[in-house]
This record gives sequence, C-alpha cells and structure tokens, in this order.
Amino acid sequence: MNHDTRTGEIHVPILARVEGEGALDIRIEAGRIEALTLRIFEPPRLFEKLLEGRSSQDVIDSVARICGICPVAYQMSAVAAIESILGVAPSPWVEAMRRVMYCGEWLQSHSLHIHLLAAPDFLGYDSAPAMARDYPDEVRRGLRLQGLGNAIIRTFGGRSVHPVGICPGGFFHAPDSAAMQALRQQLVTGLEEARELIAWTAGLPIPEDDQDFVSVSLRHPSDYPITAGRIVSDRGLDIAPADFEERFREFQVPHSTALHAQLDGHPYLVGPLARLNNNLDRLPEALRQRLDDLGIHFPSRNMFHSIVARAVEMHVALAEALRLTEDYAPAGEPHAETPVRGGVGVGCTEAPRGILWHRYALDGDARVAEARIVPPTSQNQARMEEDLAASLTRFGLERDDDALRLHGEMVIRNYDPCISCATHFLDFHAVRK
Repeated sequence: MNHDTRTGEIHVPILARVEGEGALDIRIEAGRIEALTLRIFEPPRLFEKLLEGRSSQDVIDSVARICGICPVAYQMSAVAAIESILGVAPSPWVEAMRRVMYCGEWLQSHSLHIHLLAAPDFLGYDSAPAMARDYPDEVRRGLRLQGLGNAIIRTFGGRSVHPVGICPGGFFHAPDSAAMQALRQQLVTGLEEARELIAWTAGLPIPEDDQDFVSVSLRHPSDYPITAGRIVSDRGLDIAPADFEERFREFQVPHSTALHAQLDGHPYLVGPLARLNNNLDRLPEALRQRLDDLGIHFPSRNMFHSIVARAVEMHVALAEALRLTEDYAPAGEPHAETPVRGGVGVGCTEAPRGILWHRYALDGDARVAEARIVPPTSQNQARMEEDLAASLTRFGLERDDDALRLHGEMVIRNYDPCISCATHFLDFHAVRK
C-alpha cells in the first residue's frame, strides 16, 4: 500500500501487558495520522474525594491502595505533605530508611517492567512466558531482583503490597539488626545481577527513534533524586514542589477518565529516562564509567532507551540500599511525636514512573479538607500520544494494521503506564433539551 494514499482506522480495544485498562484508536487519512487517542476508560476511582474527612494516618494507609505496584511512592509523597503541615522534621535515621524502602519499590517495579512487560517486545515475543523458554536465566534473574525489592518493602512496611509501616514522623517499627544483616547479604548478590542486567538491556535490539521532548524530574543537591528535591526540566525549569500548580496544568479530554497534563502549555516526560537525562551527574563515577564502557550515552532523546534507564536505576537502588544500611542500628525511637494542627502542604517524590505530587489541606483536627494527587501516568499521557504519532509515522504508516498495532502497543508499554492510578474526580456536565 502506498504511504501517501493510505486511509483507514486501527483500533486496539485492550492494551495487553500494562497495569489497568486502556485502548488506542488511530485514524489515517491520505497517508497521515489525522486522529490518535489513547483512551483510559476505567471508572474514576475518586480517591481524592474518599480522603476527605480522614485523619493523616488514614491518608497514608489509604493512598497505598491506589497502586499495588507502587504503594510506597503514594505513601512517601503523602507523608511528606502531611509532615510539612504538622511541622515535623523526620530524623536522619528515618530519612535514610525511607530512602531504602523506596529503593525497594524502584527495584521491584523496574524489574517487573523490564522482564515481564517490555523485554518481550524488543525480542519479538508476545509474552514473558514465551520469552522465558529462550531466556530462562534472564527471566529468573529478573524475578529474583523483583523479589528482593519486595523483601526490602516488607522489612519496613510489614508486607510488600500496600505496606502499613509508615506514619507521620517515621515508622511504626524499626527492623532489628539481624533482619537487616540478612537483607544486606541479598543486596550484595543483587547488585552484581543489576550490573549484568545493564549490559543485557543495552544489548537489546532497541529501535532508533529520537524525538524532541521535555524531561521533567526532581533534582537533589547531592543525591540521585528519590524522596526529595526541586522540580526541574532540561529546558531550564527549576521550582519548588509548592509551585507546581503555577507551571503545570491538568485538563480533561473527552476520551479519557484520567486527566492530561502540560507544562507551560506543552506535553512533557516524567519517569526513568527523564530522571537520568536530568541527573546523569548524580550517578556514582563507577556506574557512569560502566555506561561509557558499554557505549551507552545519556542524555538520550530515544524513548526506547527507557528500558536501559530502568536497569541503571535498579543498580542505583541496590547501591543506595547497601550504602545506607552499612552501619545499621535500629532507632530507639523510630518515629517522632506529631502535633494536631491544620494547614496546607505538598509532597513530591519520584515514583518508579515519575514525579508524584500530593497536596493536602488539613483542618484544625488534622483531618483532610481537600486533597489533590497528580500521578505520573496522567502526566505522561499527552507525551505518549505525541510519541505514538511520531513513532508510528517514522515506523511507516504503509505497513499493515497488525504491524502498526504491535508497534503502537510497544510504544505505550515502554512508558510502563499505571493506568489504574486515575485518582481524580471528573467534572460532570449534562445538557438536556
């Protein structure tokens, strides 16, 4: 079929191997994409409304339920916002151990995505079990690393899914030294496996697909950003999380139950590639040398390099967990006492998929009067649609529907969208005649 004359429609009613339910619709006219929509059609979960009237501890425990893959991220952004309102400064021990716990989430989430969701696309398999027949060692390694991430979360949170260990001022419980020593032995082995994983992802047949996009992430004065930092971009943005609403705007589109987001009126990227693009100088020197030796060059304009960025961040997570627990001793007081008072506060941390911004208004009894949560997937949705249009056009609109459908799904899965994190209450307008 001639590229200049093709006209037709492609519908992907259910996107496979993503968290949640979505669909992709494309209309091609005269060899050009005239309409492209990435539809999120899950019912809105109304979490922001459900939080109203709840105590600060209820908020921390409840937001973990927003996502089964990244519950720690929701808890960390929430507790940061709440502590800013209550005037509580976590101790250095608490800050360090929260970073370790968050590293566990990065490890399990990134490993799940690389091995079970994304790698089959690059290697031409329709599923992870099919890929495992030819790559059994690689899949087993991925499952071990994912399990190690879950073990880190469970050590601090009591369980790996929807953990319950975090409270304002710290943790309910401090892991004992024996448990931490056993965990550290696993971390040492995991770090070497993560080193091997970087080389494996770098050797995948990654398509060449450079594009122009804005990378947005946190940036910390000295560390690779996870639990804190200013919001920056590779185009000069540098703001405090409290100023997020001055530059970022969410808006509703007819085809999605999740809001889209723009920075100064344009789509932008959050997530591992954006973080690495903005924070390459925050990687340890030995890791940067490892990337140079493998011929991996960041910053990158190729979205498909996200899989390599995830492997790099898994190494960062394991190295950080080892560094921060080297001289571990349980805190005598794992959390500080917190006052009861009202106010407004924000928290922003780096979920595996990108910046996760929370804003809460508490009344005088420290109960929620208003809540706003901006998850990374909704921030990436406009960028995903922009990427799909550019990538499919470069791929070749003259190709048959099955080829275009598979490439489109590959582009979407590359973002690791967590579709179920659509937390907003949508405006409803009825026009009756």
